[in-house]
Parts: sequence; C-alpha cells; structure tokens
Amino acid sequence: MADPREESEPLLSRTRGGSARHSPAGVPSCHSIQVGPGAVARRDLCLDQAVVFIEDAIQYRSINHRVDARSLWLYRRYYSSTSQWTLGFTIFLILALAFIETPSSLTSTSDVRYRPAPWEPPCGLTEGVEALCLLVFVADVSVKSYLVGWAQFRKNPWLLAYLVVLLVSLVDWTVSLSLICQEPVRVRRLLRPFFLMQNSSMMKKTLKCIRWSLPEMASVGLLLAAHLCLFTMLGMLLFPSEKDDRRDRQRLTYFRNLPEALTSLLVLLTTANNPDVMIPAYSKNRLYAIFFIAFTLIGSLFLMNLLTAIIYNQFRGYLMKSLQTSLLRRRLGIRAAYKVLSSMTAEGEAHPEGVGVKPQDFLQVLQKVQLDSDHKQAITEKLHSRSGDLLSADEFQKLFDEFDKRVIKEHPPRPEYRSPFLQSAQFLFGHHYFDYLGNLMALGNLVTICVFLVLDAHVLPKDRDDFVLGILSCVFILYYLLEMLLKVFALGLRGYMVSSSNVFDGLLTAVLLVLEISTLAVYRFPHPGWKPEALGLLSLWDVTRLVNMLVAFRFLRIIRSVELMAVVASTILDLIRNMRAFGGILAVVYYVFAIIGIILFRGVIVAPGNSSLAPDNGSAPCGSFEQLEYWTNNFDDFAAALVTLWDVMVVNNWQVFLDAFRRYAGPWSKIYFVLWWLVSSVIWVNLFLALILENFLHKWDRRSHLQSLTGDLGATSEVTVELLFRDVLQEPTEEELAEKLSHHPHLQLCR
Repeated sequence: MADPREESEPLLSRTRGGSARHSPAGVPSCHSIQVGPGAVARRDLCLDQAVVFIEDAIQYRSINHRVDARSLWLYRRYYSSTSQWTLGFTIFLILALAFIETPSSLTSTSDVRYRPAPWEPPCGLTEGVEALCLLVFVADVSVKSYLVGWAQFRKNPWLLAYLVVLLVSLVDWTVSLSLICQEPVRVRRLLRPFFLMQNSSMMKKTLKCIRWSLPEMASVGLLLAAHLCLFTMLGMLLFPSEKDDRRDRQRLTYFRNLPEALTSLLVLLTTANNPDVMIPAYSKNRLYAIFFIAFTLIGSLFLMNLLTAIIYNQFRGYLMKSLQTSLLRRRLGIRAAYKVLSSMTAEGEAHPEGVGVKPQDFLQVLQKVQLDSDHKQAITEKLHSRSGDLLSADEFQKLFDEFDKRVIKEHPPRPEYRSPFLQSAQFLFGHHYFDYLGNLMALGNLVTICVFLVLDAHVLPKDRDDFVLGILSCVFILYYLLEMLLKVFALGLRGYMVSSSNVFDGLLTAVLLVLEISTLAVYRFPHPGWKPEALGLLSLWDVTRLVNMLVAFRFLRIIRSVELMAVVASTILDLIRNMRAFGGILAVVYYVFAIIGIILFRGVIVAPGNSSLAPDNGSAPCGSFEQLEYWTNNFDDFAAALVTLWDVMVVNNWQVFLDAFRRYAGPWSKIYFVLWWLVSSVIWVNLFLALILENFLHKWDRRSHLQSLTGDLGATSEVTVELLFRDVLQEPTEEELAEKLSHHPHLQLCR
C-alpha cells in the first residue's frame, strides 16, 4: 500500500522554488529537491505521471486515480493490453459457461423429438473454471478500489455493486458445491452479465441515458395500456356470445375472455396476427372492420411511432453528450500532463505557473506512451516544425490533435519505366477505369453462374452438362490472374499490397487458380458432356463455383464513388465501431431473459405423443405450435433459449409462442413474453433506430464539412468522429479545467 503522505503532497507547491519544508518528510515533490538521487527519482515520477495522464487522455479515461510511483506502475500494468485481454477473456469465459453447464447445449439439435441426451459436465468441472474467473474478478475489484482510493470507492455505485455481486456469486458457488451441483436455481448465473457491463464505460453511459428516457417512455406506455384496455372492453361488447357456435368463431377464438381478448389485441398491435384476428368478424359483418382498422391506426401507426419519436428526441443528443464528455476527459488528461511537466521546468523559477514544457521532456514522455508509431511520428514532426524553446499550454494541447486523425500510409511510388510503351501500359493498367473493367468482368462471372444455376435447377447431376460453364470459368479465372499481374506491373508489389481491395482480389484469385488447376487435374479439360463427379458432400467443381460467388465482394469498391452509398456505408461502419455498447446491452438482456426462461420453462415443451398437451401434427389446429412444428423453440438449454427469444423479438407469429406456453406452462407465462417484447422490440429496437437516424443525419449534414477537413489534412490522414464534430462541441474553459484539477482526489495543484 502506498504511503498516504505521497497522495496528500501537492505536485506543484505554493511557494517559490518549492521549499522542502512544505513537503512531508521523506516525500519529494516535483521541484522540491534540486540535487541528489531524490531529484532523479522525483523527475522519473513526474515523467511517469505525465505518461499516464496522456494515456488516460488517449483512451478517454478518468484521471481520478492515485499518482504515486507504485500506484502508477500498477495502473499501467492494469491497463496494459495483456491485462485487459485477460480480463476480457475471463468475462467471455464466464458468460460462455452457460452453454456447457447443466442444461448443456452440446447437442446437434434442440428439437425435442430428435434431441439426444446431452453431455453433462461432472460436478466441479465448470465450477472450477468459474472459481478461477471469480478470482480474477476479485483481483480486478481489489486493484480498482486501491487505485481510486477508499474515499472514491465508497462514492462509486458501480464498484460497490461489483463487490456485492462478487460476494453473492461466491456464496452461491459455495452452496452449489455443498449440494453436489444439485441446486434447483443458480442465482449467480443471473448476475454474470454485470461483469460485462461494469467493464464498459460506454455501456454505463447508455444505461444512464435509458434511465433518463424511462419517464417519457412510461407516459406513452400508459397511453398504449389505456388504448388496449379501451378497445378490449369494446371488443368484449361488440362480440358477445351467441347460441350458434358456428357463428361464434370470433368470440371463441380471440375474445373468449378478458385475458384472451387483451392478448389478441396486444398481438394485433404488432400486426403479427393481422388480418387473422379480423377475418371471422369481418366475414359476419363488414362494419366490424372499422373496429380493427381504428385500433391499428391509433395503436400501431400513431402511438408506436410516437414512442419512436420520443426515444429519438431523448437520444438525439446522446452522441453529442458522449463526445462532449470524451472531449472534457481528453483536455483534462492533457492539461494534467502539462501541469506536471511544467512543474519540472519551473525548478528555481520565480513564476512556475508561467513556465512551459521543455520539448526534450515531452519527447521523453512520448516515447513511453503506449501509442502507435504513426501517431508518434506525426506528433514529433509537428513538434519539430514549431519555433521557440518552451511549449505553452495551448501549443501542448494542439500537439495532441493528431490523436483525432487516423493516419493513412502514403502510397509507395510507382515503378519507373524508361520505355514509352511500358509507360503507356503502366498508365493504362493503373487507371481506375481498369478497375471498372474488372468489376464488369466480375459481374459477367456472377451472371453466368446464376444463369446456369437456374437452368440446372431441375436437372439431375448425372444428366448435367457443365462444358460451357467450365470453359467460362477458365476464362474468367485467367482474366483475374492477368488483371492481378498487370496491376502489380503498374503499381508495383508494394503499391498493390497497400489497397485492402487489391489484397482481397489477389487472395481470391490465388484460391480460384488453385481450385481450377486441381479441377483440371482431377476431371481433365472441359469437353462436351463434361460431368465432374461428386466426391463427398460437394465436388471440387462445386467448390470452385461456390468460391466464384465471392467475386461479388469486388463490387463493394463502387460504394466510394456514389455519395449517398458512401454515407450509408460510413453510417453502418460507425455503428459497428462506435455503438458496441448497445450491442452489449442487448447481449446482457438476452442473457438474463434466457436464464430466467430456463428456470421457468425448462422441460415444459414435450415431444408429441408424450403428453396429452402435445397432440400429433395431424390433429393439431392449423397455425398452432404443433402444426407449424416449432419444436426447436424451447428453453431446455441456453442456446435454444437464445434462438427462441430471437424468434419472439422479430414478432412474426409470436402469438404462436404465447398460445403454446400458455397451454404447456400456464397463463402466467404471457407476462414473461410480453416483458421480453417490451424490452427487446419496443425499447431496444427503437433505441437502435434512433441511433441510426442520428448517426446518418449527422453524417449527411456534415459531409461538406468532412470534405473540407480532409482537403485541409491532405491525403495522409482521415478524420475521426471526434474531429468531425469538433466545431459543434464546446471546448472546456480554463476555469473549468482548473476547477476539475483542483478537486482531483490524489493530485493537489495550486490555483
């Protein structure tokens, strides 16, 4: 444990020269010791502090942690790639245990009619792996609590919850072993997704935004509930029971009682059972259609879309808030590093606050920072291009603007040929029109494959003649090989390898060439009546045709040339890169609901013939769970539960699941599926839709600004999302940064 006196000592003393009498005995400050081994140690400490603060700024981490020598060493080891990879793998491992634990998902099918007895791990196997994971988490929470300090630990609800979850998990793990793994419910399985959430700051921010949106979503939810109740009452009154059961089909099928009527209209709200729910009444009297049309107009087209609008309104500032917080953290980390380094420069000066940072000190720090070499080189070149001896706070900050630029490696120079003919050929085959010709040939390849697939769809393999297709395949592969060689000739090998699309084309061409040579070696050259024999599941010839379909990916390069397609593709890529938090939250929700579903519904779906509740397909009503053969949709293991939840989230035929589990498990099962529909289809899907809209609209509105930025930066870099929106973000003021630094729990700077 670090000496607490080290944490209470200001890094910048309030006195000129930093007299040692203002520092606790034995604890050096950044400029309190002028000579001797202590001065060297203190200088190394200040450099390490600056390194950590810069790394915090790069990763948008909080700087509110201990800054003594031992804590900084532990902090850097904790955030090293090895430690974070170990922690991430541990989280993945403990979550993946659900596929192996009882009930095991290690079967070829989840169909209750054909599923074999799964392999169940012996007691202690998965528990041993889980114990190792929990020990890693214990070490993780211990290191985090030490680094932030006890005072900050008590104020952090996530760390407190982390500790509680670990304690409950350890107690439940002990109970499992004491009962020889025969306990009916494992509470700790429900708590495992917490380990994923607490390790992601973006997931925490997303949960906070969802919490802010709940009141507005609840108001629309109340309107939906009132809408459902009102039309349910009207339906019960409009469709009373009649003496003739044949004419009472609407009442018996959809409005038998209040819960059935409410369920039918709830499903109609998602349009999953439309027009089935309307047809019996509509066939009796056409005026009944007004009831169902009015319900759908108000509920599905008005209230549900109103809910989407409210969620978008709440989340349209989500991206800006996130970027604003990230900007503040970056500026704060950079300013803290500047303060520490300037205090080293201020040794013996009369006005330490007015002194800047020595370039050599900054370069020494930059070499220690965990940063890719391209960014280091860009920052070093920018530093050498300036004039002056010391770096001011503004200059120090501008050096780190390079973080917001993704460095693009410059294309190596093309080969130089002396012959005019070779120069003309190089210009011709290096032109982008040559790429268009390659795309056209790839299109022809795909068209020929698709045409022959259609023509041969009803032809038996023994009667099929692949002579023409075999010749065409040889021609196309030879063209791809020639195209690759000509591009290497025009661009050079290094220039060819710079482009990822060229690398993909080259690998694809190599694979096709090997397969084609193998096909010719096995089946000889194509001739009339050529019928390659099938060896195993697919013949070598079929594999070649299958790989040929990968040529379709060559067309992705045309996206860059179409503005709208480029914006759409950029939006999709940004969603994949930057919206992982929402995917993580969906994974957490899936995990929790799957575990709850296993607890509630494991074994309730039985094979036909094993129960009076499971009739044979021939006697089952049309459209029922049994008649549609949905036997794979159950909660008998974790993998099957995930697929079942996905099928319900899509809300296509989800009324079949409601009816089946009502019959097999009881009417209370509807609560589970309605809650899942609310969380997944209503809340999460609308959140994701709002994020897509915001991301696309911002990209579309800012595309001209992006072009101006990339024009200023040149061809050596492209901008990140942070730089794209930098002019609409509010820069933190000097007073705000000073206030934040003055309240740092472990770094005490004078005002």
